[in-house]
Amino acid sequence: MTVSIKPIDPVSRPFFAGEVSGVDVTKPLSREDVAAIDAGMDQYGVLVFHDQHFTDETQLAFSRNFGELEEASGDLNWGKARRIESAHVNDISNLDNDNQVLARDSRRRLFSLGNRLWHSDSSFKAVPAKYSLLSARVIPSAGGNTEFADMRKAWDDLDAETKKECEGLVCEHSQLYSRSLIGFSDFTDEDRIRFKPVHQRLVRTHPSTGRKSLFLASHAGAIVGWPVPEARAFLRDLTEHATQRKYVYAHQWKQWDAVMWDNRATMHRARPFDPKEVRDMHRTTVASERSTMAEAA
Repeated sequence: MTVSIKPIDPVSRPFFAGEVSGVDVTKPLSREDVAAIDAGMDQYGVLVFHDQHFTDETQLAFSRNFGELEEASGDLNWGKARRIESAHVNDISNLDNDNQVLARDSRRRLFSLGNRLWHSDSSFKAVPAKYSLLSARVIPSAGGNTEFADMRKAWDDLDAETKKECEGLVCEHSQLYSRSLIGFSDFTDEDRIRFKPVHQRLVRTHPSTGRKSLFLASHAGAIVGWPVPEARAFLRDLTEHATQRKYVYAHQWKQWDAVMWDNRATMHRARPFDPKEVRDMHRTTVASERSTMAEAA
């Protein structure tokens, strides 16, 4: 079989989110298969693979087809004992190191609730993420969906005056800011240094397709040269525009689904689920080749 990709919603959203068939991505891929998946990412921004029984090793091998991998340094457990052995696999779960469900008031759990805000992976790093791949190992009985917003179409539909205002703007991104939005402030001095703000362009041009998109995230708390209240109001308006339902695909997880998305063209957020149930997701992240500041240059 060969790789086949079709739109998940060909009537309402044929341009965003594709379903992949004809390939087992837990096994080594041919150059042609990798190229087909890359092309699908360029077209749809989000790709869904069903019934992919990844281990961490096979997930890492698949992700390395698309570039260098990030280390999982965006959580509070960085540099400490982890439940997952590889430093290149993000533990997107509600489990502690003994595979027990985190207490409702767990510091790690409360920090992770920031994932319910719209964001782009690693926009709080100087060089943000390219692709992310999330593998569903155990899912709750209800809830826990992931929603994706098409930042390309959101840019396309802006009026000319707003586009002109956005061009050239530089935002400051930090997890210190995004977590403050949900009232989380339990950071160590080391955390505050590690999560210090970085600069990101508000408008990006995709290196493969040439399409422009908004580069928004809950991590963006300031615009360089703007008064903070004005910047936050402007960014909130842009986020409200970009996350209208017509731009959003909501993925309802099945066990062993794998979903891959392009952080240069999308935002996403997790949705609530029963905190007493297990939700165990493993994420690998391909890094971009350069910063958004260098892209613009």
